This record gives sequence, structure tokens and C-alpha cells, in this order.
Amino acid sequence: MTGRFALMIDPVAAEEQRSDYGDTFTQVDAAAPALSVGELSTQRGDGVFESIGVIDGHAQEVVPHLERLAHSARLCDLPVPNLAQWRQAVERAAAQLGSGESVIKLILSRGVEHGPTPTAWVTAAPAADFSTVRANGVRVVTLDRGYDLGAAERAPWLLLGAKTLSYAVNMAALREARRRGADDAIFLSSDGFVLEAPTASLILRYGDRFVTPAPNGGILHGTTQLSVYEHLEGRGFETAYDRIPASDLPRADAAWLVSSVRLAAAITAIDGASLSVDVSLTDELNAYLLSPRD
Repeated sequence: MTGRFALMIDPVAAEEQRSDYGDTFTQVDAAAPALSVGELSTQRGDGVFESIGVIDGHAQEVVPHLERLAHSARLCDLPVPNLAQWRQAVERAAAQLGSGESVIKLILSRGVEHGPTPTAWVTAAPAADFSTVRANGVRVVTLDRGYDLGAAERAPWLLLGAKTLSYAVNMAALREARRRGADDAIFLSSDGFVLEAPTASLILRYGDRFVTPAPNGGILHGTTQLSVYEHLEGRGFETAYDRIPASDLPRADAAWLVSSVRLAAAITAIDGASLSVDVSLTDELNAYLLSPRD
């Protein structure tokens, strides 16, 4: 596929069960206007989304992505999506894709202000070429996220554990990283604990033990991180979730940013200090992540 594919969804109740949801989908021209000017996803970023990697027409980790979409919807007081309906929409989009790497995006918005709610759609398009990043890795800087580790529980209205459309802060963090001569960033809590990257999960290696920040404190539970852990556990490595002080970052034996489309990118430097790179394991992880996974 060389262009884009878009499918509007007429959401049905989460509990509605049927074998075919085809009459709730409307294919639209992905290059033409499709949303109202009153759409709250564009006016206020009031909605949630997921990005699903697709390899040779196979959508990866669909169930974990749909479950996270539902979790984000609950946190945002949006109608909980019917997962069977959304899965059929993903299958319809994936069927339009050919060989190579692509990305399917799922968007659930609060809808039009003072109008029908919600608005939902799925898009599919070729993915960017991340082969160089996978081979060469990324330099990162640490940035204060401005919240302590307990903020998500203490102030749920901050929606720190939801994958919302309000990504302006994440994009600003990436721009700041580049201003500092890096490729990406790792967020730290204001009380000095490691969180996540703006668009990726973080995995650290200490000997034969792999650790990622515990999915609390507003951290998204990464679908790709879960896949990497499954692979590592199959290799006999120890995996863990933990509270990681920022002071532990420089002593890691290796580290990666992992996400659904970029996959595994080794971290080569943190705040200007070089970090060892496990080239063979990075290649192994990306080979695994490029294989069909459900």
C-alpha cells in the first residue's frame, strides 16, 4: 500500500455482541476532510488513541492495544469501546496493507461539542523507516516531568496513566531533547525516579536482570515492552518491574527504548555520558519484534 486508508466507526455499546460489525464501518477518503470543526479531539485533544505496528499485513499485539484503549477510555470517562467491533475494524484496515512495515492508528474522541458523541476512526499507512535508529541507537537526555511518583494516584484528573490525544507536552519534550543535542528523552519524576520516554517504554539491563519502571506513577504499560519481556523470559533471563532511582540510570549495562513502530532502539548515551550497547541482543530483539505476534 502506498497511500493511506481510513475507516470511520459508529461505536456500539461495549456489551453488544454480534458476529459482524461491518455496517458500523464507513470507509472515507484519507486525504479528504472527514471531521467536524467542532470535533473535540482537534479542539482540545479530548480523546484517546493507540498505534499498532503492522508487519507484512499482520497487526501486532492487537488485544493488548485494545485493552489499553479501553483502559484509557475508562480513565477519561469515555464510553468503553466494544473490543470485538474495534478488532474487526483493525482486521479491515490490515487487509488493505501489503508487505513491509505499516502502522494502524485507533482514535476514540469525545466527539463534537454539544453534538453526538463519541467519534471514532481507524487509519492505516506505511510506517516511517526506523532501520537506521534500530542499528545506530539513540542518545537521550533526562527531563523533569514535573510530577512526583504519587501524582497519578493523588490526582487522577491529570490522566497520567491514559494514552490521550493531548501529546503536546510529549512533542515539546522531544524538541527539547534535540535542542540539547540528543535524539530522545527519558522523563523523571520530580522526586527523582525514572518514568518513560515521550513515545516509548524504557528497559534497563543489569547483568542478566532486565528491569522497567513499574506501570504506576502515570506510566503507560507498554505493549512492546510486554512482548520483549516474554521473549527475554523465554531465553531464561530475569525480568522485573521496579521503582528505579534516576541515579541508577548511568550504571545500567545496557538500555533500550521500545515502542510499537520504532521497535527496540539501544540507548547509546544518557545526558552526554556514553552507555554500553549490546548490539547482538538489540538485533535479536528487533528480529523478534519484526516477527508476527498476537
